[in-house]
Amino acid sequence: MPAYLIQHPAEQRREDILVEDPGLELTFTGGWAVFTDRNGVCLAIPSGQGAHIQRVDEGQEQEPAPDR
Repeated sequence: MPAYLIQHPAEQRREDILVEDPGLELTFTGGWAVFTDRNGVCLAIPSGQGAHIQRVDEGQEQEPAPDR
């Protein structure tokens, strides 16, 4: 199952977020990281926020998503 760990810069004092769903997809468009599932958009993060997004599901390489 696709799963992504979202980590915010320490100075933002936000909790890390784990998003996972069987139909989860991540796309980068218009300066946003957009997570969608079979129901549509479920989370969008602006690129200027400085979040680090890493795919963490089992059986996948542990490498960060590309910066945009």
